[in-house]
Amino acid sequence: MDGKLCYTQIRMKVYLDNCALNRPFDDQSQERIRLETEAIMLILSRLERKEWAWCGSQALIIEIEKTPDPEQRSRLIRITDYITQIIEIGSRELERARELEKIGFTGFDAVHIACAENGKADVFLTTDDRLIKQAKRHKKELQVTVANPLDWIKDTLC
Repeated sequence: MDGKLCYTQIRMKVYLDNCALNRPFDDQSQERIRLETEAIMLILSRLERKEWAWCGSQALIIEIEKTPDPEQRSRLIRITDYITQIIEIGSRELERARELEKIGFTGFDAVHIACAENGKADVFLTTDDRLIKQAKRHKKELQVTVANPLDWIKDTLC
């Protein structure tokens, strides 16, 4: 296993943001998008089989409900059946989101991170490059790892 930590036997707790969940609906003609879609599908299959736990949030549900395409929204809502823990947005999450905004995270991103931290997620998965870059700059100030699903899955599976 050459020094890598293998997570296949550990019950991981993941937080998927709306960008990650919507990746399968994006234009699949780009290789990166197809590969990220495959990673998301693999993660969702682990969640469906209850090999990993999905920490979601009220913020995620709100974003999904705002999806303009009714068919896409319906599919996303069905996927949320696999959420094992939903973090409500309370004063604790809002206070943490304000702290995160002070260091450069914006709006729902700050709320999502605050919810993932409160839910004790092992990883916050997003396809938002700007968010990932910001999280890398502030890694020490975060209580959750923020990663691209494809990069994370490559490092996670044995």
